[in-house]
Amino acid sequence: MSPRKRPKKNASAMKMLGAQLAALRRAAGHTQRSLGERVAADEETIASIEQGRRPLKADLAEVLDALLDAKGALTAGVENLPEIDLFPLWAEEFMDQEREAIALSLYGNQVLPGLLQTEAYARAVFRSRVPVYDEDEIETFTAARIERQAILRRKAPPTVSYVVWEPVLRFPLGGREVYKEQLHHLRVASERPGLTLQFLPLDRVTHAALDGPFVLMETPDHQHLAYAETQRGSQWVSDPDDVSILARRYAMLRAQALTPEDSQGLLDHLLGEQ
Repeated sequence: MSPRKRPKKNASAMKMLGAQLAALRRAAGHTQRSLGERVAADEETIASIEQGRRPLKADLAEVLDALLDAKGALTAGVENLPEIDLFPLWAEEFMDQEREAIALSLYGNQVLPGLLQTEAYARAVFRSRVPVYDEDEIETFTAARIERQAILRRKAPPTVSYVVWEPVLRFPLGGREVYKEQLHHLRVASERPGLTLQFLPLDRVTHAALDGPFVLMETPDHQHLAYAETQRGSQWVSDPDDVSILARRYAMLRAQALTPEDSQGLLDHLLGEQ
């Protein structure tokens, strides 16, 4: 932790803990005002805690646990509240879905897929951010990204398909040594069973995904979802018609891209130039 910056509580977890308090309050038959009166807090304080705008303090959590017969749930929640808000709620939801998915398909045109990044490349991605992260944040985010890659080492890993635009592959992010290590890492990853890596070459005259990158995933209960990030947020797509459109785009991208074998050949060619 940087000594010049106080840690901020995890906003996503605060909202979850607040929602838990609201549910317990309603089950006990209290309004925000009546609950506040019982614990010597004003109505606005209770509302702020329930909305995740104000942290629930340990001493108040103990009082509420006893009053609402919560069996220590609120106190435990406060004690285990993460120190740092690593990811916004939409990103946490994506990683939860990604962790359980049985199939993942991704089109990338900005950086290489997170699950295929080396530690040095991931660090370079976070170091490129504007406004800049401090070094502690960069190391924290890098470690979290590398930890995500355990998905590919599961006993039963998901079926994974990637289509990456060629300029991303040729972008030496982080410098020559980082780039060379990343190319080698991609070449090794391309041999993984159940993982397909294809590159969409620059000489194609058609392109099925000019609107930007996206992810398709299939959940264990065979629900099909899509996800797309923007500069300031993200969008989940669950409507079957909209997911179908993105799935058809991805199918076309795979047809427009180099075959997996030719994509490996491109990696070999670039590695030979290093």
